[in-house]
Amino acid sequence: MSLLLTLQQVTIAEKVKHAPNSSYQIGIAIGSYLPFVILVIIAYWMYYRAKNRNDNE
Repeated sequence: MSLLLTLQQVTIAEKVKHAPNSSYQIGIAIGSYLPFVILVIIAYWMYYRAKNRNDNE
């Protein structure tokens, strides 16, 4: 399992360095930040629901 994870790790800087054009670089940036943004949105949604549930009691 660790061998598979080691093979899948590719640095973003290396991808940008070998990017064919600027559109590819923008895609790499979006793909890097999108999972983090989605997790922040889900965390805020969970916080908001929990806060409203406590206010109703």
